[in-house]
Amino acid sequence: MEGRPLEDDELVGLARDGDVRAYEELVGRYRDLAFRTAWLITRSSAEAEDAAQEAFVKAYYAMPRFRPGAPFKPWLLRIVANEAKNRGRSARRREALAVRAAAADPGDPVPSPEAAALLDEERRALLDAIARLPERDRLVLAYRYYFDLSEAEMVVALDCRPGTVKSRLSRATGHLRDQLGGTP
Repeated sequence: MEGRPLEDDELVGLARDGDVRAYEELVGRYRDLAFRTAWLITRSSAEAEDAAQEAFVKAYYAMPRFRPGAPFKPWLLRIVANEAKNRGRSARRREALAVRAAAADPGDPVPSPEAAALLDEERRALLDAIARLPERDRLVLAYRYYFDLSEAEMVVALDCRPGTVKSRLSRATGHLRDQLGGTP
């Protein structure tokens, strides 16, 4: 796999044909996203890591059933979310490092110390508000705003209709607004 980087659909095709290296490339691309998705559900780094790893194993064995031409990322995220849910919802403890990883934006410019403190405070308030939301709301908000999934990708990842995605996103945004004290 030298030369230009292969697109997901090319890697999926190779992986479906048994190319383990192609699947390893997909795992490398989506490892962090899978972990962050699982963490939003389990609220435990250890459980999220286990859920993500198990989801990759399950996805590998499900590759022959993957529909050619379908987007890989939302399909994988559905498997990750299901695996995290199956591991139980009782592991809800917070870990500061995992929260920062879920909220990190590597493209941010380096702010001044004062601005950084203010941003950190605002980010912490937002993440605390999100943490108080039900799992269903946390997941739909994360898919849209943290992971930048389109509505079409969310339809696949959440396994629901487009209208349902829109209503869940609207409802979750309203719940978040309530958690933040009605701030627009």
